[in-house]
Amino acid sequence: MSLTTLIEDSRSAIDADPAKAAAGFTVTGQLVGTTEVAVNARGHTLTVDEPPVLGGTDLGANPVEHALIALASCQAITYRFWAAKLGIELDSVEVVAAGDLDVRGFFGFDGGVRPGFSAVRLTVTPIGPEPVERYQQLADAVDAHCPVLDLFSNATPIERTIAVTA
Repeated sequence: MSLTTLIEDSRSAIDADPAKAAAGFTVTGQLVGTTEVAVNARGHTLTVDEPPVLGGTDLGANPVEHALIALASCQAITYRFWAAKLGIELDSVEVVAAGDLDVRGFFGFDGGVRPGFSAVRLTVTPIGPEPVERYQQLADAVDAHCPVLDLFSNATPIERTIAVTA
C-alpha cells in the first residue's frame, strides 16, 4: 500500500469515526545493570546504557541520545509522509540531531542548570529533484506535524505513579 493510499484511507476512517484517531503507545524499561536498562516496545527489545564517563558500560545509546534518535527518525518519517501528501518527490532525507547538555543539572551540582538539553539543533537534507521552494514547503509542513518535534517544543503533561512492591 502506498503512503498516499494509507493517508487517504486513514482520513476516510477517521472522518467516519473520530475515535479511530486515538493511538496509545507503551514502553517498559527495567534496570538490569548499574546504568543498563532493558526496554521493550511492541515486542522490540533494546538496550539503553550510559558511556563509561557516566558510570555505564556503553552497551547502547544513552537516554538523551535516544531522545535525539526519536527526533531524527520522526523527522525522517514525517518528511516521507508529508512529501507523499503534498506530492513532493523525495528520494531520501538525512537528519542530524544534536543536543547540548550540562551534566551539572543531572548530578544536582547546580540548581540553576536544567537536567535536560539547553539547546537542540536539527540539520535536514532532503534529497530529490524538487526546487528548494518545494522542500521549504515540505519542511514547514513537517515542523507543524512532527509528533516528536512537538514533544521537544511544547510542555506535555506527565502523570507519574510510584508502584511500591513489598
